[in-house]
Amino acid sequence: MEVEMRIRGLMMDPNTNMPIVILKDVASEVVLPIWVGIYEANAIAVEIEKVSAPRPLTHDLLKKLIGSLNGRLEKVVISELKDDTFYSVLWMKQGGEWVTLDARPSDAIALALRMDCPIYVSESLLAQARLMAHGGEASAGPEHLMRWLEGLNDEDMGKYKM
Repeated sequence: MEVEMRIRGLMMDPNTNMPIVILKDVASEVVLPIWVGIYEANAIAVEIEKVSAPRPLTHDLLKKLIGSLNGRLEKVVISELKDDTFYSVLWMKQGGEWVTLDARPSDAIALALRMDCPIYVSESLLAQARLMAHGGEASAGPEHLMRWLEGLNDEDMGKYKM
């Protein structure tokens, strides 16, 4: 099963100064932070803020390429976390056939924003993230960081924006 998520915000981790994409479950307060590189965060921020570039950026080019091949990005699924690396899959339709492609979550999110398609996270990944937040074996961050992220309001997100 998959849980639909929305981008809650894009911010800098106050501890590491690395960008974080905050995904939030559309039906609850559950959040999933995904640490990304600065260039990947910029590609997401450009679309969130609707900044136009004089020339197509990589994700804009991919959007045009998919469209010119009569394809449609139907959904993005952030599917798993292995060795501190998130994995995602692009689910596309072309000529009535499903096509799936492995993608970095940052690229998948940037493309999903441009193509107005939903972003999902597997339930098993959310369960794994909850376990890590509560002191499980693999730890993406301390419990207080997850509680802090879940408690951020719009004003707080502005304070830590990129």
